[in-house]
Amino acid sequence: MNLDQLHRDSIIFDGHSDFLYNAVNEGRRFEERSDGGHTDLPRLRAGGVSAQIFALFCLDEDRSNEGNPTVESLRQVDAFYQMQERCADQFVFAGRAADIEAAKTDGRVAGVLGLEGIEPLAGDIGLLRVYHRLGVRNVGLTWNYRNHAGDGVGVDDAGGLTDFGRLLVAECFQLGMMVDIAHLAPPGVKDVLEMTEGPVIASHANAYALCAHRRNLTDAQLDALAATGGVVCVTFVPGFITESPTEASLERLLDHIDYMVHCMGVEHVGIGSDFEGYDGVTRGLEDVTRLPALTAGLAGRGYDALAIRGILGLNLLRVFRQLVGKSRGTRTEKKPLVTKQGLTTFLTERDDSKERRATRS
Repeated sequence: MNLDQLHRDSIIFDGHSDFLYNAVNEGRRFEERSDGGHTDLPRLRAGGVSAQIFALFCLDEDRSNEGNPTVESLRQVDAFYQMQERCADQFVFAGRAADIEAAKTDGRVAGVLGLEGIEPLAGDIGLLRVYHRLGVRNVGLTWNYRNHAGDGVGVDDAGGLTDFGRLLVAECFQLGMMVDIAHLAPPGVKDVLEMTEGPVIASHANAYALCAHRRNLTDAQLDALAATGGVVCVTFVPGFITESPTEASLERLLDHIDYMVHCMGVEHVGIGSDFEGYDGVTRGLEDVTRLPALTAGLAGRGYDALAIRGILGLNLLRVFRQLVGKSRGTRTEKKPLVTKQGLTTFLTERDDSKERRATRS
Protein backbone atom coordinates (compact mmCIF):
# COMPACT_ATOMS: atom_id res chain seq x y z
CA MET A 1 0.00 0.00 0.00
CA ASN A 2 1.43 3.39 -1.05
CA LEU A 3 0.55 5.43 2.04
CA ASP A 4 1.46 8.81 0.57
CA GLN A 5 -0.82 8.18 -2.40
CA LEU A 6 -3.58 6.83 -0.17
CA HIS A 7 -3.45 9.95 1.99
CA ARG A 8 -3.43 12.31 -1.01
CA ASP A 9 -6.32 10.52 -2.68
CA SER A 10 -8.52 10.24 0.42
CA ILE A 11 -11.28 12.66 1.31
CA ILE A 12 -10.14 13.84 4.74
CA PHE A 13 -13.10 15.35 6.58
CA ASP A 14 -12.34 16.80 10.03
CA GLY A 15 -15.39 17.15 12.25
CA HIS A 16 -14.29 20.07 14.46
CA SER A 17 -12.04 23.14 14.45
CA ASP A 18 -12.18 26.33 16.53
CA PHE A 19 -10.29 28.44 14.01
CA LEU A 20 -13.13 30.97 13.55
CA TYR A 21 -13.07 31.85 17.23
CA ASN A 22 -9.39 32.65 16.94
CA ALA A 23 -9.86 34.51 13.67
CA VAL A 24 -12.35 36.90 15.31
CA ASN A 25 -10.85 37.18 18.79
CA GLU A 26 -7.13 36.86 18.08
CA GLY A 27 -6.85 38.25 14.57
CA ARG A 28 -5.65 35.03 12.97
CA ARG A 29 -5.41 35.20 9.17
CA PHE A 30 -6.56 32.02 7.47
CA GLU A 31 -4.41 32.49 4.38
CA GLU A 32 -1.19 33.10 6.33
CA ARG A 33 0.91 30.22 7.57
CA SER A 34 1.43 30.64 11.29
CA ASP A 35 3.96 29.24 13.72
CA GLY A 36 1.24 29.13 16.39
CA GLY A 37 -1.94 27.14 16.76
CA HIS A 38 -2.71 24.06 14.72
CA THR A 39 -4.21 25.15 11.42
CA ASP A 40 -4.45 27.73 8.68
CA LEU A 41 -5.12 27.33 4.98
CA PRO A 42 -1.51 26.56 3.95
CA ARG A 43 -1.23 23.91 6.65
CA LEU A 44 -4.67 22.42 5.91
CA ARG A 45 -3.55 21.95 2.32
CA ALA A 46 -0.20 20.54 3.39
CA GLY A 47 -1.96 18.06 5.68
CA GLY A 48 -4.27 16.93 2.90
CA VAL A 49 -7.53 18.09 4.49
CA SER A 50 -10.43 18.02 2.04
CA ALA A 51 -13.20 19.37 4.29
CA GLN A 52 -13.32 21.02 7.70
CA ILE A 53 -16.25 21.77 10.00
CA PHE A 54 -15.63 25.20 11.50
CA ALA A 55 -17.36 25.69 14.85
CA LEU A 56 -19.24 28.84 15.82
CA PHE A 57 -18.34 29.04 19.50
CA CYS A 58 -19.19 32.04 21.68
CA LEU A 59 -19.13 31.26 25.39
CA ASP A 60 -15.76 32.50 26.61
CA GLU A 61 -16.30 34.36 29.89
CA ASP A 62 -13.64 36.90 28.97
CA ARG A 63 -15.62 38.24 26.02
CA SER A 64 -17.30 41.61 26.57
CA ASN A 65 -20.31 40.50 24.51
CA GLU A 66 -20.77 37.29 26.50
CA GLY A 67 -24.44 38.18 26.87
CA ASN A 68 -24.96 38.33 23.10
CA PRO A 69 -23.77 35.06 21.58
CA THR A 70 -25.84 35.76 18.46
CA VAL A 71 -23.63 38.75 17.68
CA GLU A 72 -20.45 36.79 18.39
CA SER A 73 -21.52 33.90 16.19
CA LEU A 74 -22.45 36.21 13.32
CA ARG A 75 -19.01 37.79 13.50
CA GLN A 76 -17.58 34.32 13.04
CA VAL A 77 -19.93 33.62 10.11
CA ASP A 78 -18.71 36.87 8.55
CA ALA A 79 -15.08 35.82 9.13
CA PHE A 80 -15.79 32.50 7.40
CA TYR A 81 -17.19 34.14 4.28
CA GLN A 82 -14.41 36.71 4.23
CA MET A 83 -11.97 33.80 4.26
CA GLN A 84 -13.78 32.34 1.26
CA GLU A 85 -13.68 35.64 -0.62
CA ARG A 86 -9.97 36.15 0.01
CA CYS A 87 -9.06 32.54 -0.80
CA ALA A 88 -11.65 31.60 -3.43
CA ASP A 89 -9.13 29.69 -5.52
CA GLN A 90 -8.26 27.45 -2.56
CA PHE A 91 -11.24 27.47 -0.17
CA VAL A 92 -14.96 27.06 -0.76
CA PHE A 93 -18.16 26.76 1.30
CA ALA A 94 -19.76 23.32 1.28
CA GLY A 95 -23.48 22.98 1.86
CA ARG A 96 -23.82 19.48 0.40
CA ALA A 97 -21.71 16.36 0.08
CA ALA A 98 -21.34 17.05 -3.64
CA ASP A 99 -19.64 20.36 -2.78
CA ILE A 100 -17.00 18.51 -0.76
CA GLU A 101 -16.40 16.05 -3.57
CA ALA A 102 -16.16 18.87 -6.12
CA ALA A 103 -13.70 20.74 -3.90
CA LYS A 104 -11.54 17.62 -3.67
CA THR A 105 -11.53 17.30 -7.45
CA ASP A 106 -10.63 20.98 -7.83
CA GLY A 107 -7.86 20.86 -5.24
CA ARG A 108 -9.63 23.20 -2.83
CA VAL A 109 -10.48 22.85 0.87
CA ALA A 110 -14.21 22.77 1.63
CA GLY A 111 -15.52 24.59 4.70
CA VAL A 112 -18.65 23.58 6.61
CA LEU A 113 -20.19 25.71 9.36
CA GLY A 114 -21.39 24.25 12.66
CA LEU A 115 -22.84 25.55 15.90
CA GLU A 116 -21.02 24.56 19.09
CA GLY A 117 -23.90 25.19 21.47
CA ILE A 118 -27.23 26.68 20.42
CA GLU A 119 -26.91 29.84 22.55
CA PRO A 120 -26.98 32.02 19.39
CA LEU A 121 -30.55 30.87 18.72
CA ALA A 122 -31.77 32.62 21.91
CA GLY A 123 -34.54 30.05 22.32
CA ASP A 124 -36.08 30.88 18.92
CA ILE A 125 -36.54 28.00 16.49
CA GLY A 126 -36.84 30.51 13.66
CA LEU A 127 -33.20 31.44 14.14
CA LEU A 128 -32.22 27.83 13.44
CA ARG A 129 -33.71 28.31 10.00
CA VAL A 130 -31.80 31.59 9.64
CA TYR A 131 -28.52 29.91 10.54
CA HIS A 132 -29.30 27.14 8.08
CA ARG A 133 -29.68 29.78 5.37
CA LEU A 134 -26.36 31.25 6.47
CA GLY A 135 -24.72 27.89 5.82
CA VAL A 136 -24.76 26.04 9.15
CA ARG A 137 -24.99 22.30 8.58
CA ASN A 138 -23.94 20.82 11.94
CA VAL A 139 -25.65 21.61 15.24
CA GLY A 140 -23.86 20.86 18.50
CA LEU A 141 -26.67 21.12 21.03
CA THR A 142 -24.66 22.38 24.00
CA TRP A 143 -21.20 23.31 25.16
CA ASN A 144 -20.47 22.36 28.78
CA TYR A 145 -23.19 24.50 30.37
CA ARG A 146 -26.99 24.63 30.40
CA ASN A 147 -28.84 26.31 27.54
CA HIS A 148 -32.33 26.30 26.05
CA ALA A 149 -31.83 22.82 24.57
CA GLY A 150 -30.51 21.00 27.62
CA ASP A 151 -27.54 20.47 29.90
CA GLY A 152 -23.90 20.17 29.00
CA VAL A 153 -21.47 17.81 30.68
CA GLY A 154 -20.39 20.52 33.15
CA VAL A 155 -23.81 20.75 34.82
CA ASP A 156 -24.26 18.95 38.15
CA ASP A 157 -27.35 16.73 38.36
CA ALA A 158 -27.89 17.24 34.64
CA GLY A 159 -31.24 16.59 33.03
CA GLY A 160 -32.25 15.62 29.53
CA LEU A 161 -33.48 17.66 26.61
CA THR A 162 -35.94 20.47 27.21
CA ASP A 163 -39.09 20.80 25.13
CA PHE A 164 -37.19 23.28 23.01
CA GLY A 165 -34.31 20.83 22.68
CA ARG A 166 -36.64 18.15 21.36
CA LEU A 167 -38.20 20.57 18.91
CA LEU A 168 -34.74 21.66 17.82
CA VAL A 169 -33.53 18.11 17.14
CA ALA A 170 -36.65 17.38 15.08
CA GLU A 171 -36.25 20.62 13.14
CA CYS A 172 -32.60 19.84 12.37
CA PHE A 173 -33.66 16.65 10.64
CA GLN A 174 -36.41 18.52 8.80
CA LEU A 175 -33.98 21.13 7.53
CA GLY A 176 -31.19 18.73 6.69
CA MET A 177 -28.64 19.43 9.43
CA MET A 178 -26.49 17.01 11.40
CA VAL A 179 -27.21 16.68 15.12
CA ASP A 180 -24.04 16.64 17.22
CA ILE A 181 -24.03 15.33 20.81
CA ALA A 182 -20.47 16.38 21.71
CA HIS A 183 -20.58 18.19 25.09
CA LEU A 184 -24.17 17.08 25.81
CA ALA A 185 -24.76 15.53 29.25
CA PRO A 186 -25.62 11.80 29.32
CA PRO A 187 -29.39 12.24 29.94
CA GLY A 188 -29.57 14.51 26.90
CA VAL A 189 -27.54 12.08 24.82
CA LYS A 190 -30.01 9.35 25.76
CA ASP A 191 -32.94 11.54 24.73
CA VAL A 192 -31.38 12.39 21.36
CA LEU A 193 -30.56 8.78 20.56
CA GLU A 194 -34.06 7.65 21.50
CA MET A 195 -35.88 10.28 19.40
CA THR A 196 -33.54 10.55 16.43
CA GLU A 197 -34.89 10.42 12.89
CA GLY A 198 -31.49 9.61 11.39
CA PRO A 199 -27.79 9.19 12.12
CA VAL A 200 -26.28 11.25 14.94
CA ILE A 201 -22.66 12.35 15.28
CA ALA A 202 -20.26 13.23 18.06
CA SER A 203 -17.92 15.66 16.33
CA HIS A 204 -15.06 15.39 18.82
CA ALA A 205 -15.01 12.70 21.52
CA ASN A 206 -13.08 9.58 22.50
CA ALA A 207 -13.73 6.35 24.44
CA TYR A 208 -14.49 6.73 28.14
CA ALA A 209 -13.24 3.20 28.77
CA LEU A 210 -9.70 4.31 27.85
CA CYS A 211 -9.84 7.81 29.34
CA ALA A 212 -12.45 8.55 32.00
CA HIS A 213 -13.09 12.16 30.99
CA ARG A 214 -16.66 13.48 31.22
CA ARG A 215 -16.51 14.45 27.53
CA ASN A 216 -15.77 10.93 26.32
CA LEU A 217 -18.45 8.36 25.48
CA THR A 218 -19.23 5.15 27.33
CA ASP A 219 -19.56 1.80 25.60
CA ALA A 220 -23.34 2.03 25.87
CA GLN A 221 -23.33 5.47 24.25
CA LEU A 222 -21.02 4.28 21.48
CA ASP A 223 -23.28 1.30 20.80
CA ALA A 224 -26.44 3.42 20.77
CA LEU A 225 -24.93 6.04 18.49
CA ALA A 226 -23.71 3.38 16.06
CA ALA A 227 -27.22 1.95 15.99
CA THR A 228 -28.43 5.25 14.48
CA GLY A 229 -25.93 4.86 11.66
CA GLY A 230 -23.90 7.74 13.02
CA VAL A 231 -20.21 8.51 13.51
CA VAL A 232 -18.00 9.38 16.48
CA CYS A 233 -15.05 11.53 15.46
CA VAL A 234 -11.97 10.86 17.59
CA THR A 235 -10.41 14.02 18.95
CA PHE A 236 -6.78 14.98 19.43
CA VAL A 237 -7.30 16.83 22.75
CA PRO A 238 -4.57 15.47 25.07
CA GLY A 239 -6.83 15.27 28.12
CA PHE A 240 -9.38 13.19 26.19
CA ILE A 241 -6.75 10.71 25.02
CA THR A 242 -5.15 9.93 28.37
CA GLU A 243 -5.74 10.93 31.95
CA SER A 244 -2.11 12.10 32.00
CA PRO A 245 -2.27 14.68 29.17
CA THR A 246 1.51 14.99 28.91
CA GLU A 247 1.53 11.35 27.78
CA ALA A 248 -0.90 11.95 24.90
CA SER A 249 0.41 10.64 21.60
CA LEU A 250 -0.66 9.38 18.22
CA GLU A 251 -0.23 5.82 19.46
CA ARG A 252 -2.59 6.45 22.37
CA LEU A 253 -5.12 7.97 19.97
CA LEU A 254 -4.86 4.91 17.78
CA ASP A 255 -5.76 2.87 20.87
CA HIS A 256 -9.03 4.82 21.04
CA ILE A 257 -9.69 4.18 17.36
CA ASP A 258 -9.04 0.45 17.80
CA TYR A 259 -11.35 0.34 20.81
CA MET A 260 -14.16 2.25 19.11
CA VAL A 261 -13.90 0.14 15.97
CA HIS A 262 -14.22 -2.95 18.17
CA CYS A 263 -17.30 -1.50 19.90
CA MET A 264 -19.03 0.14 16.96
CA GLY A 265 -17.63 -1.12 13.68
CA VAL A 266 -15.13 0.71 11.51
CA GLU A 267 -17.88 2.49 9.54
CA HIS A 268 -18.84 4.52 12.62
CA VAL A 269 -15.47 6.12 13.40
CA GLY A 270 -14.14 9.41 12.00
CA ILE A 271 -11.81 12.24 13.04
CA GLY A 272 -12.64 15.51 14.82
CA SER A 273 -9.33 17.06 15.78
CA ASP A 274 -10.59 20.08 17.78
CA PHE A 275 -7.56 21.89 16.38
CA GLU A 276 -7.29 25.47 17.67
CA GLY A 277 -9.46 24.51 20.66
CA TYR A 278 -7.00 23.12 23.18
CA ASP A 279 -3.67 23.66 24.85
CA GLY A 280 -0.96 21.06 25.18
CA VAL A 281 0.47 18.69 22.60
CA THR A 282 -0.45 15.26 21.30
CA ARG A 283 2.89 13.87 20.18
CA GLY A 284 2.85 12.89 16.55
CA LEU A 285 -0.14 15.14 15.81
CA GLU A 286 1.34 18.51 16.71
CA ASP A 287 -0.61 20.30 13.98
CA VAL A 288 -2.64 19.53 10.88
CA THR A 289 0.43 18.94 8.71
CA ARG A 290 1.02 15.75 10.71
CA LEU A 291 -2.14 14.02 9.48
CA PRO A 292 -0.19 11.74 7.10
CA ALA A 293 1.23 10.16 10.27
CA LEU A 294 -2.32 9.20 11.25
CA THR A 295 -2.77 7.45 7.92
CA ALA A 296 0.51 5.60 8.42
CA GLY A 297 -0.47 4.75 11.98
CA LEU A 298 -3.77 3.24 10.88
CA ALA A 299 -2.00 1.14 8.29
CA GLY A 300 0.44 0.03 10.97
CA ARG A 301 -2.49 -1.15 13.08
CA GLY A 302 -3.64 -3.38 10.23
CA TYR A 303 -6.43 -1.31 8.67
CA ASP A 304 -6.81 -1.74 4.93
CA ALA A 305 -7.21 1.12 2.45
CA LEU A 306 -11.02 1.04 2.55
CA ALA A 307 -11.13 1.26 6.34
CA ILE A 308 -8.53 4.04 6.40
CA ARG A 309 -10.47 6.10 3.84
CA GLY A 310 -13.58 5.65 5.94
CA ILE A 311 -11.97 6.80 9.18
CA LEU A 312 -10.23 9.75 7.52
CA GLY A 313 -13.43 11.11 6.07
CA LEU A 314 -15.77 8.88 4.09
CA ASN A 315 -17.71 7.73 7.16
CA LEU A 316 -18.52 11.32 8.15
CA LEU A 317 -19.20 12.20 4.52
CA ARG A 318 -21.72 9.34 4.36
CA VAL A 319 -23.72 10.87 7.23
CA PHE A 320 -23.34 14.34 5.72
CA ARG A 321 -24.67 13.05 2.40
CA GLN A 322 -27.57 11.26 4.06
CA LEU A 323 -28.75 14.25 6.07
CA VAL A 324 -27.48 17.52 4.65
CA GLY A 325 -29.09 19.33 1.77
CA LYS A 326 -32.19 17.15 1.89
CA SER A 327 -34.67 19.45 3.58
CA ARG A 328 -38.13 18.08 4.18
CA GLY A 329 -39.51 21.52 4.96
CA THR A 330 -40.28 22.82 8.42
CA ARG A 331 -42.73 21.55 10.97
CA THR A 332 -46.17 23.15 10.80
CA GLU A 333 -47.71 22.03 14.06
CA LYS A 334 -48.06 24.70 16.72
CA LYS A 335 -45.71 23.82 19.55
CA PRO A 336 -44.33 26.10 22.25
CA LEU A 337 -40.63 26.83 22.03
CA VAL A 338 -40.25 25.98 25.71
CA THR A 339 -42.96 25.06 28.20
CA LYS A 340 -43.52 27.40 31.14
CA GLN A 341 -42.03 24.80 33.44
CA GLY A 342 -39.04 24.27 31.16
CA LEU A 343 -38.36 28.00 30.87
CA THR A 344 -38.59 28.43 34.64
CA THR A 345 -36.10 25.60 35.06
CA PHE A 346 -33.75 27.23 32.56
CA LEU A 347 -33.93 30.60 34.28
CA THR A 348 -33.69 29.45 37.88
CA GLU A 349 -31.47 26.37 37.78
CA ARG A 350 -28.74 27.35 35.35
CA ASP A 351 -25.35 25.98 36.27
CA ASP A 352 -23.51 28.50 38.40
CA SER A 353 -20.15 26.91 37.82
CA LYS A 354 -17.48 29.45 36.88
CA GLU A 355 -15.29 26.93 35.11
CA ARG A 356 -13.21 28.80 32.58
CA ARG A 357 -12.61 27.42 29.18
CA ALA A 358 -8.87 27.03 29.61
CA THR A 359 -9.08 24.58 26.71
CA ARG A 360 -11.90 25.24 24.28
CA SER A 361 -12.58 21.56 23.77
